[in-house]
Amino acid sequence: MIHGKMKRLKRYFTRALHRIQKGPGYTYKELLVWFCDNTNTHGPKRIIKEGPKKRVMWFILTLVFAGLVFWQWGVLILTYLSYGVSVSLSIGFKTMEFPAVTLCNANPFKYSRVKPLLKELDELVATALDRIQFSSQNQGNTFTHNNQTRQNVTLDPALWNHIPLVVIDETDPRNPIIHNIFDNNAVYSKNSSIRNSSEDQTSYSQRYKVAMKLCTNNNTQCVYRNFTSGVQALREWYLLQLSSIFSNVPLSGRIDMGFKAEDLILTCLFGGQPCSYRNFTHIYDADYGNCYIFNWGQEGENTMSSANPGADFGLKLVLDIEQGEYLPFLQTTAAARLILHQQRSFPFVKDLGIYAMPGTETSIAVLVDQLEHMEAPYSSCTVNGSDIPVQNLYAEFNSSYSIQSCLRSCYQEEMVKTCKCAHYQYPLPNGSEYCTNMKHPDWVPCYYSLRDSVAIRENCISLCQQPCNDTHYKMVISMADWPSAGAEDWIFHVLSYEKDSSHNITVNRNGIVRLNIYFQEFNYRSISESEATNVVWLLSNLGGQFGFWMGGSVLCIIEFGEIIIDCVWITILKFLAWSRNRRQRRKRPQYSDPPPTVSELVEAHTNPGFQHDDGDHVPVDIPGTPPPNYDSLRVNTAEPVSSDEEN
Repeated sequence: MIHGKMKRLKRYFTRALHRIQKGPGYTYKELLVWFCDNTNTHGPKRIIKEGPKKRVMWFILTLVFAGLVFWQWGVLILTYLSYGVSVSLSIGFKTMEFPAVTLCNANPFKYSRVKPLLKELDELVATALDRIQFSSQNQGNTFTHNNQTRQNVTLDPALWNHIPLVVIDETDPRNPIIHNIFDNNAVYSKNSSIRNSSEDQTSYSQRYKVAMKLCTNNNTQCVYRNFTSGVQALREWYLLQLSSIFSNVPLSGRIDMGFKAEDLILTCLFGGQPCSYRNFTHIYDADYGNCYIFNWGQEGENTMSSANPGADFGLKLVLDIEQGEYLPFLQTTAAARLILHQQRSFPFVKDLGIYAMPGTETSIAVLVDQLEHMEAPYSSCTVNGSDIPVQNLYAEFNSSYSIQSCLRSCYQEEMVKTCKCAHYQYPLPNGSEYCTNMKHPDWVPCYYSLRDSVAIRENCISLCQQPCNDTHYKMVISMADWPSAGAEDWIFHVLSYEKDSSHNITVNRNGIVRLNIYFQEFNYRSISESEATNVVWLLSNLGGQFGFWMGGSVLCIIEFGEIIIDCVWITILKFLAWSRNRRQRRKRPQYSDPPPTVSELVEAHTNPGFQHDDGDHVPVDIPGTPPPNYDSLRVNTAEPVSSDEEN
């Protein structure tokens, strides 16, 4: 039954193909002639209607112009698929939301609170400074051994054995001499022969290098990280030791060691209305300790807007950085650090912040640029970072996505994966711990190898994408001395009393910073992207090129599609006919000899003794007219009649 249905369905489609294929013909040649004669495109008609010479000319012209059309179409399609964008700049005027302002002290901790924790480390650095002196006598920067100071100091090897600080004597570049700074038996002073030699003309800073010895695999593989300046080497070494120490301190302890909001922020005024440190949100930064954000706009908080442009309608602050509490070997810059950023975005103060110098009034006039990027496929930007294959470690701060948070998170992931511990300056991933010298003795060489790796940076840059919508704050900064010489006495008295109710002056010019942050104008620039090409652009240009070179239109394209369909139908019909003939040939009986002729068939019927040339051939009985039944013509004899019947 199924076989019968399949045969009927096949018969139906075959008839349908025959009904569709009407008009152009059943051969490719007939179809081509019919198309050239009926198309609305100009070239093909001339090919079949002109004379032989013109026919060749029109055939070549048609091929050339058709090639130009397809070439132009390819260029247009590739341009469309490149998803180019056009950038437009518009200027608007409206009441602006005041940006979030993050304030930090350049020094992360109060020295009075961390001094017991850093006592041994500071003594170690002081010893190193005594043993490395920078001389200015006749020569450039030189390194000498001081034999009068701190020679009898007993150093704890546990503090420096993991990362030794050394001096490399390259007087003989082929045989450099390495001296451990903390080794009491080291002798690396310059002798008089060198001091008075002709080589004294060469800068000694090129001969003596301060370096860190970085070893792995139980001190079996060591490299030296050189520095061009002893100050730079000591500070880098101090930061590494500090990271190892504070990695063991809980976050609450580090917060207590930092500067409180009431100690840092003395006065506050926004839009002519008083405010205080209570209007700031606390956040901990690994580089600058306790930081405070104004107008962060977290959930449940109302964002503030500026009523008018100008300094009188902005944020005015007076800060006290307490320079006397600075760590002597950690921070060499005395200033307040600040950054302007969007609401709910994490402030990367170290990367994007600016300094405000003490003893000055710093005015910051703000201009706003709003950036809007097209989403995929026009750009690789991300809306909220959910499509980025990097876990955002800064999501715990309830902050929005930024490319800095992605890059830092990516680096921390590589740090945990490669070094088996996390760096102190980045958020801690789940299931990992911060690097320390005791638990992870090889973390410093691993950290430097990752930081110097170009492949790691390029990989993180390829994974992290810029946000589609962003706001940039351009700042125009100006500074002036504050307070003036005539006003500093009463200003310091008032600020000291407001800070700690003291009648004595407890603040001074070395720690006081005044800030004015305001909108320069309410005009904002909006830089937005729009698609440079779309479907309408593509269709209009495709049609324009086709009409210019071939004089065609959309109907001509439909005609061309029709002839392609006709070619397909003809091909299908030819295939069906070939398939049917093939099946019929297979069903025919196969004979080794040629079929008999008519005379041979007649002879075989009339002559029973006739044999075919092939003795093995058995003659086929051919039915004929049967002989007549002559018995039917025979006359039967009548029976005799009896006498009784006659009577």
